[in-house]
Amino acid sequence: MTDLRKLPPLPALRAFEAAARYDSFSRAAEEVHLTPGAISHQVRALEEELGITLFARHGKRITITEQGQRFATTIRKALTEIALAAEALKVDARRKRLAISALPSFAARWLAPRLWKFIDLHPDTEVNLQSSSQLQDLAREQIDVGIRFGLGQYSGMVVEKLMDDYYYPVASPRYRQGKLPKTPQDLAQCTLLRMDLGEAWQPWFAAAGVSLPEPSSGLRIEDASMVLRSASDGQGIALTRHAIALQEIASGDLVRLFDVVVLCPNAYYFACTPEAMNKPQVQAFHQWLLAEIAEFKAQSSWPG
Repeated sequence: MTDLRKLPPLPALRAFEAAARYDSFSRAAEEVHLTPGAISHQVRALEEELGITLFARHGKRITITEQGQRFATTIRKALTEIALAAEALKVDARRKRLAISALPSFAARWLAPRLWKFIDLHPDTEVNLQSSSQLQDLAREQIDVGIRFGLGQYSGMVVEKLMDDYYYPVASPRYRQGKLPKTPQDLAQCTLLRMDLGEAWQPWFAAAGVSLPEPSSGLRIEDASMVLRSASDGQGIALTRHAIALQEIASGDLVRLFDVVVLCPNAYYFACTPEAMNKPQVQAFHQWLLAEIAEFKAQSSWPG
């Protein structure tokens, strides 16, 4: 590995490259805002350090040597790469980027269909929406905002509760050739879809006043979106969250069963690091998200 401590001084390299390009200390001096004498001095010091002659001097005229020409080509390429990298950083600094992470079901069924509104309001912001079932380290993963479904205990984060959610059963209108259960007790003869995230049927059974065992056989599905898809396909009855089921209910792919709802033990939270909260794009997204949730709750017959 090259020892960068042995790198010649950058001002001397820049002065040499300019002099090589113009074949003139005077014109090089104009470009780098030095005197011709200072350019000559820096080139001479570089020659002494390298132990070679970079320019043949003929009075006030100079001619680059063959070795000098090869060295100048290499230096020019390196300085160009540095200049391009610096310009790219400036462009990134001017462009606002916003990285958002959310639970797959919430990202796909609630946030993504609405996110175009924020983008229309902030066309200078590049939005990257990621979905993950895992709680991520927002700082380590370089994520600005995490929308989490949990208890709100996220150490070291700026945390704000966004909204609660509610459970109720849904089914395809075509389930069992349209012979849907008429009472909660009728669920005993139905296929109840199960999630692999500890979202049990028992709290809803208790609220509905029925004594049924927790489903323990059949397919167990990890993602809430997949559970809804299975219910839409007529494979069984799903216990779903209100916020993520409205698309299918509005389209008629699913129908809500009964009037009993149960408050979820978890809620949706806005979370970000204190450093991220200082970013204008994060503040703008936070304000937009709160307004969008308020509008959603007002228009969607929110159970709470």
